Amino acid sequence: MNARRFSVCFFYTLLSVLAGAQETSDWPQWRGPKRSGVSTEKDFLTAWPKDGPPRAWAAKVGVGWSSVAVAAGRLFTLGNVSDVDHVLCLDTANGKTLWDYKYPCVAADPNGYPGPRCTPTVDGNLVFTVSRNGHLLCLNTANGALVWNKNLVNDFGGSVPQWGFAGSPLVEGELLILETGAQNRSVAALEKRTGRVVWANGNFAAGYSSPIAFDLARDRAVAVFSAGGVTGRAVSNGRVLWHYNWRTSYDVNAATPVVLEDKLFISSGYGSGCALLQMSATGIQPVWSNKNMRNHMNSCVLWQGHLYGFDDNQLRCLDLFTGGVKWSTPAYGKGSLMLADGKLILYGERGRLGLADASPAGFRELAAAQVLGGSSTWAPPVLAQGRIYCRSGTDLVCLDVSSK
Repeated sequence: MNARRFSVCFFYTLLSVLAGAQETSDWPQWRGPKRSGVSTEKDFLTAWPKDGPPRAWAAKVGVGWSSVAVAAGRLFTLGNVSDVDHVLCLDTANGKTLWDYKYPCVAADPNGYPGPRCTPTVDGNLVFTVSRNGHLLCLNTANGALVWNKNLVNDFGGSVPQWGFAGSPLVEGELLILETGAQNRSVAALEKRTGRVVWANGNFAAGYSSPIAFDLARDRAVAVFSAGGVTGRAVSNGRVLWHYNWRTSYDVNAATPVVLEDKLFISSGYGSGCALLQMSATGIQPVWSNKNMRNHMNSCVLWQGHLYGFDDNQLRCLDLFTGGVKWSTPAYGKGSLMLADGKLILYGERGRLGLADASPAGFRELAAAQVLGGSSTWAPPVLAQGRIYCRSGTDLVCLDVSSK
């Protein structure tokens, strides 16, 4: 490793350690506090019984593909029962429903995957959700009361993507940013407290990814991975900074980009591959591009200069700086993952939960257990406050991994 790569890895490792001393272990939105898939939580159980960590509770949550958001002792997720969407708020202590906001929404999907895809976004006393058909809601976290609502089709002129709207809205300061898929306003920023449109622009059809914000040239920027590629915009006014064209079969750009300083990693499936891009305030250029990581749906995590993610149905480790493969294993199929305390929390597409070292030296599984049945268990696992949450198409389970 050259001196520059070592210093970058050391610097970001140090930052993550310092940040971990200040942040809570809530998981208030898609991929966690920074949308990186990385938790600051430590001191959780890494040795499990044969049947897995103790089950604290389980709940039926309706059909859907939403993951969970956890904040202030409450869990939020989406499900559909008999063509009615449910925004659910559960008590993390016992899984009991605290409130349930319902509205009519056709769950049917022409491809056989019914129900909502979006993961709720919690910001203080507000929670934001999007249905597969474009219902955008802002609810009060305390009681589920409607604060405001929009419809991405009726109010913006958006088109429902083939697999439904899937991007989880992003709160950035006082703004709520999301894809609408509408002509001339395919990405929009709204006042989070009122729903008033602050800016909207762009013409790309909606992808299935979620926006991510970051610092760029002493300003805040947001990257949106749409059907046509990834576009950087200024958060404050929506001004387009750059665009990198990236087309995938069926317009399935689904994985959330991964950000490291002025670098942006993107990946998609259907044989497309991945790229590391160099960003500036005025342009973007490829550092490398190859087919070593093809994220079909779920995103990679970055740890100490290495990417960990699912290359179609292979769990794989890549060198961030070269794109070279360090190792691969088929152990979890087309799964999902997150990272905490240098360990990968893995969730296979048939309900198998596992724990492994995040190391480029090789795959070393520390623990594994079957925690849910069924197939296509694609919603990423979530570790928050000493508990791991796993979801199938209709079921949610809470597993106690606290070290108490």
